[in-house]
Amino acid sequence: MQDPAPESETATTADDAAEPVEHGVGPWPGGPDAWPAGEHFDPDLLAHGDRRNVVDAYRYWRMEAIVADLDSRRHAFHVAIENWQHDMNIGSIVRSANAFLADTVHIIGRRRWNRRGAMVTDRYQHVVHHETVQAFTAWAEAERIPIIAVDNLEGAVPVDRADLPQRCVLLFGAEGPGLSDEALAAASGHVEISQYGSTRSINAGAAAAVIMYEWCRRHAG
Repeated sequence: MQDPAPESETATTADDAAEPVEHGVGPWPGGPDAWPAGEHFDPDLLAHGDRRNVVDAYRYWRMEAIVADLDSRRHAFHVAIENWQHDMNIGSIVRSANAFLADTVHIIGRRRWNRRGAMVTDRYQHVVHHETVQAFTAWAEAERIPIIAVDNLEGAVPVDRADLPQRCVLLFGAEGPGLSDEALAAASGHVEISQYGSTRSINAGAAAAVIMYEWCRRHAG
């Protein structure tokens, strides 16, 4: 089941951060007579300006049109987060998943997550909820997509030397405790990020961005 997106691009809830007004462009110059043709353009944005945090190629586009265009070229990897401690990094991971054009983000466990870090990108990114690791694993098996667990545990292969399939789901754990034993057992591969300082682990949101970038470095056209 996909979590419903807000109806309005400009709506702000307790879980959504308002987009900075310094982003974007003003009304289309010349007024309605000069507006560009095309159903993908939003008349309200053309009239009042587009302050959303989107790349310039999508300025003045309707949200649905942007999602449809993204859907036509999404990458083959998925991202999953085990949300058994209400992880505050999920919003950041969703934002990175949008930036690296992931197919879908899967949230396992708690349905609620703090959307503030997503900076409204969850409106453009498919987000699916699974009640349990077992339900998530059943989905992966039905889709015949391998699960690659990301955690710095004994036996994990540094991601720069690991097999990272083109079609896969990258599974991340909660900040601190990492992945549960059940989630680790469901994975067909285990990778980690090489570190060189004194800290045991890096921020989960940062780790997810590193792994997604490595996938894109290898497979994105």
